Amino acid sequence: MQQVAVGIIVENGQVLVCQRKRNARYPLKWEFPGGKIEANEAPENALKRELREELSINATIGKEFHRQEWTYTEGLSNSSDNGTFKVVYYLIDSFKGKPANRAFEQLQWVTPSELQKMDILDGNKEAVNLLVKHTKDDSA
Repeated sequence: MQQVAVGIIVENGQVLVCQRKRNARYPLKWEFPGGKIEANEAPENALKRELREELSINATIGKEFHRQEWTYTEGLSNSSDNGTFKVVYYLIDSFKGKPANRAFEQLQWVTPSELQKMDILDGNKEAVNLLVKHTKDDSA
């Protein structure tokens, strides 16, 4: 099982989503930025590192938003890869620098409800739905 840390970057009521490259696994799917947690690395540190590498930002990691396990049964790269990911999502509402695309097909700022209409990576859909509910609850 691969452990992953993901950032939900929020600014002015919008969230940053990233489109996977067309030659990547799950091509052109939209996802939140983040990546694999290395051995002996805290999830928050992994996310900080990944956001620096992928977006050239120095993020302040906020509170944990959601945790889940997700298994991708299709497109496994090899037989030792069971496609299961343990994902922890963090809210990011403070960062230094302007997000620069260093790893994706494209970046886009959208409202949480717009996320539900996008071709989101299946493993991120639960977090998207929770985010939409969370932002509706906050505005009520």
